[in-house]
Amino acid sequence: MTKRKKKLKKAGILILFLAPYFTLLFIFKVLPIFANFYYSFREIEVQTAGVFIGLENYRELFHDPLFYKVLKNTFTYLLYVGPVNIIFGFLLALLLNQKLKGTTFSRAVIFVPYILMTTLVGITFRYILDGNNGIFNHFLSMFGIEPIYWLTKTNTAMLGIAMASIWWTIGYNTVIYLAALQDVPRDLIEAASIDGANRFQRLFRIIIPYVKNTTFFVVLTTVIYSMQVFGQVYVMTSGGPNYSTLTFVQYLYIKAFREFKLGYAATIGVILFLIILVLSAVIYWIFLDRDEMKAGRRKKREE
Repeated sequence: MTKRKKKLKKAGILILFLAPYFTLLFIFKVLPIFANFYYSFREIEVQTAGVFIGLENYRELFHDPLFYKVLKNTFTYLLYVGPVNIIFGFLLALLLNQKLKGTTFSRAVIFVPYILMTTLVGITFRYILDGNNGIFNHFLSMFGIEPIYWLTKTNTAMLGIAMASIWWTIGYNTVIYLAALQDVPRDLIEAASIDGANRFQRLFRIIIPYVKNTTFFVVLTTVIYSMQVFGQVYVMTSGGPNYSTLTFVQYLYIKAFREFKLGYAATIGVILFLIILVLSAVIYWIFLDRDEMKAGRRKKREE
């Protein structure tokens, strides 16, 4: 058998194994995106294809005051959850990467909340943050602090949801960072220590640059998941009080499955998709290794 035939055979086997995955990816991921764009230009009633109305859904959405409140709420949630999950996820990973007693048990304890169902987390924190009989307020009362109605006041409701989300998801970022930290060469850190580098110098000049790609992944996924928050909001506040916790996906859900404005809901989905796309592009640009790109271009010119 010639080399060409061997290559073709390997390519055929590769395509055969990948075909089911790409078929399902196209049906359940790619096709719905295009369908959503299509439906956003139509006024759709239940069980009908609807009628084409052009940009009317977009015009209505951009003139809806609630849309801007939803936009503000979603970014507020992102600002509450994102930095804490990223920074403290990294710090917890640093702590768990040390050779200390009980680190294996601690890793399990930190990650276990992430495998719980959103509904369970939401219901649990709804009781913990209850204004009258909540455990958290009972703890605050021990220090003479008045009860805080976390989920029934407009200025604290989103913070309460953020607290639940941080507890639930920080373990994921911790585990991702921990895996990256274990790949940092020990001999490099030891060499820097011998050369007189203190802990902060080793952290900022060796460890953080070494896990840069992991940080890119963590930041990207945290932003994407935060922009799509739904379960915690639905269970804990249902978007209230006074729409102070209503987020994009919750808003989409209400329009699609309560008011049955499917075309309008598709429009909300398109706007959310575009916002996430822009944020992802910005994050990619921030983490882009420009020095490496310049070196690659120089190498190509020399060749």
